[in-house]
Amino acid sequence: MHYVRPTRAVALAFVFLASNLLIAASSGAAVPMQPPPSIEARAHILIDFQTGAVLAEHNADEPMEPASITKVMTAYAAFKALKEGRIKLTDPVTISEHAWKSEGSRSFVQVGTQVPMEVLLKGMMVQSGNDATIAVAERIGGTEQAFAGIMNSYAKQLGMKNSHFENSTGLPGPTHRMSARDIAILARAVIAEFPEYYRWYSLREYEWNGIKQQNRNGLLGRDPSVDGIKTGHTDSAGYCLATSANRGGMRLISAVLGTASMKAREDASAALLNYGYTFYETVALKKKGEALLSPRVYKGAVDMIPAVVAHDLWATVPRGSAASLVTTTTLNEPLIAPLADDQPIGQVSIADGATVISSTPLVPQSAVAEGGWWSRLTDTVSLWMR
Repeated sequence: MHYVRPTRAVALAFVFLASNLLIAASSGAAVPMQPPPSIEARAHILIDFQTGAVLAEHNADEPMEPASITKVMTAYAAFKALKEGRIKLTDPVTISEHAWKSEGSRSFVQVGTQVPMEVLLKGMMVQSGNDATIAVAERIGGTEQAFAGIMNSYAKQLGMKNSHFENSTGLPGPTHRMSARDIAILARAVIAEFPEYYRWYSLREYEWNGIKQQNRNGLLGRDPSVDGIKTGHTDSAGYCLATSANRGGMRLISAVLGTASMKAREDASAALLNYGYTFYETVALKKKGEALLSPRVYKGAVDMIPAVVAHDLWATVPRGSAASLVTTTTLNEPLIAPLADDQPIGQVSIADGATVISSTPLVPQSAVAEGGWWSRLTDTVSLWMR
């Protein structure tokens, strides 16, 4: 595949354009929608973290070599083990010969020594150390091969349809693959489920055993809104980068696979992020617990109950267009007690024209117990007459 590296002038021009458009957008005015930037990569995707809306994509479902972006799944499996109490950050992990002899990037842990789990995780996330990664995998799975099976199980649970793992590090394998969309799905899960560990991806450097190494994600230094996630590179995979940024409370996630250089993967990721923030906004339309209706309840201890929004309702829309969205509510009538406080009794939907872009159930503000015999009898008659 032939790659054309964008010139510095082109890159600066795009940043200048994006900055001006962001200034215009901040005034609340609608920004004329433009197509996504042309990205010199084998595959890419840009999604909104809150809603999962896809803002740009190319070859996003094609399984490709992910290189060290694989380690995001290794981290996810480790975070699961931490949450479930199967391991602790303070656990000493013995470094096997297999881990010590690993190819590629290293955290310089020594065979036979015991290293705390937290040190290994940071070595994997910040320095991309293959030795640290394999040590983590062996501690959790017994062997790296068994750990790869755990990774594949989690991938299936998350709906990653075009991924398969052979190892924990991302070294090339005949069937070791991830798609750009799957990387975005995984990144979204890590950020949502494990914010206390995700923050380690923003560390600019990490030192162990007297050796200080830099984070390979150059965007951490170029863009203060970027706080992760992971680089990857092999000769066959090219240069890859999964990125997340948070600007003004709006978080975007991008994945770029198969670029020609470190600079190219950073420029491509920056262009995607700037595009998303320039032309889109994610707005909270309804808050969890917000009462929208007060429907009649039959055969209950009360005659009416507020119907409230079950979850925060967000939408990602072209910047400046949120005012044109239409809210629709429906009820599963008649409502007959008893009703649990988490029982869906209707739905609220947000539509852009004829397209529903977001929805969530309506639930009772509180549980409704069954009423007395007289209430039940009279409401039975009322139901007959409906």
